[in-house]
Amino acid sequence: MVVFAAILTAFGLVPDAASPSIRSVRSPSDWSGRSLSKEPGDAPPERLVWKRCTGLPEPDPGVKPPPAGFRCTTVRVPLDHDRPSGEAIGVALIRVPATDSEHRIGSLLFNFGGPGGEGVDTLAQAAGDYARLNTRYDLVGFDPRGVGRSAPVTCVDDRRMDVLTAREGTPDTAAEERAFAADEASYNRGCQTRSGALLPHVGTVSAARDMDLVRAALGDPRLHYFGISYGTWLGGSYAHRHPGNVGRAVLDGAVDTAVDPAEQALQQAEAFQRALGAFGAACAALGERACPLGADGSGVAASVRRLLARLDRAPLPARGGRRLTERLATSGVTAALYSRRAWPILAQGLVDAATRRDGTLLRALADAGNGRRPDGSYTNLSAANTAIACADTTARYAPADVRRLLPRFRAASPVFGPALAWGLLQCTGWPVAGDAAAREVSAPSAAPILVVGNTGDPATPYAWAPALTRALGGQATLLTLKGEGHGAYDTGDACVRRTVDAYLLQGTVPPAGTVCPPDKGTQEPAEPKGLTGRSDRPSSAP
Repeated sequence: MVVFAAILTAFGLVPDAASPSIRSVRSPSDWSGRSLSKEPGDAPPERLVWKRCTGLPEPDPGVKPPPAGFRCTTVRVPLDHDRPSGEAIGVALIRVPATDSEHRIGSLLFNFGGPGGEGVDTLAQAAGDYARLNTRYDLVGFDPRGVGRSAPVTCVDDRRMDVLTAREGTPDTAAEERAFAADEASYNRGCQTRSGALLPHVGTVSAARDMDLVRAALGDPRLHYFGISYGTWLGGSYAHRHPGNVGRAVLDGAVDTAVDPAEQALQQAEAFQRALGAFGAACAALGERACPLGADGSGVAASVRRLLARLDRAPLPARGGRRLTERLATSGVTAALYSRRAWPILAQGLVDAATRRDGTLLRALADAGNGRRPDGSYTNLSAANTAIACADTTARYAPADVRRLLPRFRAASPVFGPALAWGLLQCTGWPVAGDAAAREVSAPSAAPILVVGNTGDPATPYAWAPALTRALGGQATLLTLKGEGHGAYDTGDACVRRTVDAYLLQGTVPPAGTVCPPDKGTQEPAEPKGLTGRSDRPSSAP
């Protein structure tokens, strides 16, 4: 979702905002019936003071800003939750008040993905796309600890980031392998030098504990939550530690936390290769004049592979002086596969590079995915992603491990496999030991949780959605979209939106095994309607 949002910002590819059309419904009480859970050492909630936001990005083109505007604040949380009276850090929040205050349910906290995604800026840009939910919820975004405005992790300067994002990403010789490993080690030393005190405290477990302090500070007895991509892991971690505080929670683009990093990367390689084939088939269907890259999906994928091989030997020129390297091109293709709405840009970028020797557009896609701003500065997406990912796993791979795994990765994806395999060195030599407990998400006693998976998802393969549903246990329910792109709700599919909105706005849990779009002869979930006089308690709640 983070890459998806960046592409929307860079190219203005924004879906139409959902139109609020909810009739009068009764505000829910404390609907789960469970007592609130609290971890030992959690600090008491503070009183929030909301102020006018400063420094926000402009809303994405085509998305109307919310009528009530944005307000921002900071919640103080312990740097180390086991020492609640020790040093504190700030977690930045942004809020859009509910437009129907009479029937307000509470706050809906978003995490748009990552790890490392900035929730404050993303909500500022895309709040209008959740206008229907905004009728009865205050929409709340936050930068998790280590991210954006919340005690950000930093590792290297912008000039060094330009070098690292363009470097050799698929070593072919022993010298290139040594240089790649040295770059990884140098980057990690930079993280330790610049952010050493933060690194032990930026994992998902700490962020989940922050979320409960945010819930309390917002004044909500239950946490209503919308997590996308990595946000599903964070939401599952919260549910595991605070099951009694779970309200209505949507986990879209699910992550299987039981999969180790190597297997996760391998499954992603397969999923991105499949997505490239789907893009290629759609491109080829336009005809040779519009898509001179191949006659079918496999032909287009083969053209992409040949282009990357040429770039490995000789990068292409691009406007502004920074050349298009193999690594940048791979990053650009990867970023565009997050959303079907980016496919036309990807097609044009590939044609430009393959036939006109112009790498500008593919490089722009890569910049969007890497968090590079137009002025040449970077968000801290890369630094936060590394710090959080390494905090959440005990796995540490060596170059020998990568060489052993490379044949499997190449077989899974000739285009993306090698780069994903070498990416396993991300946490090699990381200065902080990982926390195996970060992968625990079981929450059998929590209120119903809605897990959403997209069969064509390249970044979080569909198999992870039923896996997360099983891991959560209890009353977790799976909703499936037969579609393309990362996540489901933000694809704009009407069936998914109706089903998710009915759950969040009225508490209606869909039947297990619901699929969007439905098979012929199966009734599609109905448009949510006014439920005056009916309970907002989910039908399956105790």
